[in-house]
Amino acid sequence: MYDKTVRRRRAVLVLLVVLSLLLLTAYFGEAPSGRLHGVQRVFLTVVSPIQDGANKALKPVRDLFGWFGDTLHAKTQRDQLRKQTDRLRRQLVADQAEKRSYRELIALFHLDQLGVGNYRPVSATVVAKTPNIWYSTVTIDKGESAGVRVNDPVINGEGLVGKVVQVAADGAQVDLITDSSIGVSARVGTSNATGIVQPKVGEPNDLLLQYLPANTQVNAGEYVVTSGTVASPDDSLYPPGLPIGQVTSVNEESAYKSVNVRPVANLHNLDIVQVLTAGAGTRASNLARLAAKLPAGQTSSSSASAEQLASTGAGG
Repeated sequence: MYDKTVRRRRAVLVLLVVLSLLLLTAYFGEAPSGRLHGVQRVFLTVVSPIQDGANKALKPVRDLFGWFGDTLHAKTQRDQLRKQTDRLRRQLVADQAEKRSYRELIALFHLDQLGVGNYRPVSATVVAKTPNIWYSTVTIDKGESAGVRVNDPVINGEGLVGKVVQVAADGAQVDLITDSSIGVSARVGTSNATGIVQPKVGEPNDLLLQYLPANTQVNAGEYVVTSGTVASPDDSLYPPGLPIGQVTSVNEESAYKSVNVRPVANLHNLDIVQVLTAGAGTRASNLARLAAKLPAGQTSSSSASAEQLASTGAGG
């Protein structure tokens, strides 16, 4: 029974193949106006609308599958681009950090222009910052073992940064000039009139030079520098001429003139600084000792005479 079914299917298949060959031969052999061509035209006329409708009906499905495919491809590309962007960002950050450190180190080689020849600069790296927007305190990796002492001035290649307030064997805390406890005796440009630079209340990026005589001539854009004097024994005797900031505006609402100052040093991006240390017996050390012995309210100029220093040293 099975063999008969197989033979019958084979015979039908052979018959269909022969019939197809005959039809193809007749179709290609007859004229375009022949019957077979006419049957084809009728078939196409009937089937074409159905095929067109099916295409329109299935188009949203095809578009949906295409959208999924494009979306998956786009996500793959997005993930690859994100990885590439992250890698490039890390490279850029590392490159910028290296360049910034290089620029700061180069700037530190030119610190003699700031008038620090009487000091022994000690380069240090900032290892910690206060975790708030004021950045009023930083910690450095050099301390007593490197000759760092309390009240030593701290600078970078741009100008004055602050002063040392606490010292350990291998580290120190530095209060920046924007810290509320800091007051720096300063003057504007080449003027001899001195005032006190302190942080401006409510403005973490600005300073205020106060107590200038009312007749002091001050113009926006002028630089404010250290005066080389102190106003109290607790002050640091900063060397004269260290850049502190640049005048942005002038206030003349009282008997004393005050000046708004923007720091020249970028205190938010401190990486490398220098502590101006002074060994025993040096001019800077003698001047600092003289300043510490003065009663509160008096000032000591770093241009004090050698005779005054000698007499003070002999008495101490």
